[in-house]
Amino acid sequence: MAIEPHLDPTVRHDMVFLFDVADGNPNGDPDFDNRPRMDEETGHGLVTDVAIKRKVRDSLPMAAQGTDNEDRYGIFVEAGHALNTKLGASKTETGLDKKKSLTDEDRKTARSWLTERYADIRLFGAVLNTGTTKDLGQIYGPVQVTNARSVDPVMPQHHAITRITQTKQEDIDRGETTEMGGKWTVPYALYRAEIYYSASRGQQTGVDSTDLELFYRTLAMMFDHDRSSTRGTMTARGLYVFSHDNAFGSAPAHTLLNRVDIPSAVKAGKTPRGFGDYTVNVADDDLPRGVTMTKVVA
Repeated sequence: MAIEPHLDPTVRHDMVFLFDVADGNPNGDPDFDNRPRMDEETGHGLVTDVAIKRKVRDSLPMAAQGTDNEDRYGIFVEAGHALNTKLGASKTETGLDKKKSLTDEDRKTARSWLTERYADIRLFGAVLNTGTTKDLGQIYGPVQVTNARSVDPVMPQHHAITRITQTKQEDIDRGETTEMGGKWTVPYALYRAEIYYSASRGQQTGVDSTDLELFYRTLAMMFDHDRSSTRGTMTARGLYVFSHDNAFGSAPAHTLLNRVDIPSAVKAGKTPRGFGDYTVNVADDDLPRGVTMTKVVA
């Protein structure tokens, strides 16, 4: 049975990922009182690649539930779990001596154990030379994610909020009845990120078609499992995958990704407050030879 082009791990893929936020903070900046991240010169909103990959890591194991090999979808970078403990297990679980320096063959064995067990290493790579595991080196992941940038400038709003319960008993004893706080929101913004998959690196880390299928499914639905009043309503609005027919590629990535064009709503005289205020134009005809395009989310 022929594999669909966008699920083929042996060829290159270039992707455009669109998502939006309504009345929420998609990625707070701790340097600015958790204000939504922005390009200070242009006012465009930003969501870091780290934030996007964190959501993938949190949701991918759920997407993998019920698959034939759930054990392949552990997460390496996981809150509450020390990295060195997991790295040390790559030696003990494969019968290697933790106190001895690894040979090239030993290193390959330990790294293979990690990539087989942890999906985020298999996809995104990882720095492994920490603590007592400095001889494990670094794995360069086949999936690289850019910062997401809003189509139009954003105007973050700060909201003062109150609560009736005091933090300290002495404040209650003094007769205080409320405490003040605040939170930031973006009224609405549509963000665009670009994602690249390298087939040569994917072969090194053991990516298969199921990995790609679950990765796409996670991007499409991960915001449904990351709801909070702070983040407002976030929704995946588009995932367009340009697949080549070989590992090297049949056309430069930018010539393909530029085919997904979203004109500015602001320049058209609108104040965007919903996805309907934008038009996504996809030029999927007359693609270069050896390139196909799949609309995974549209």
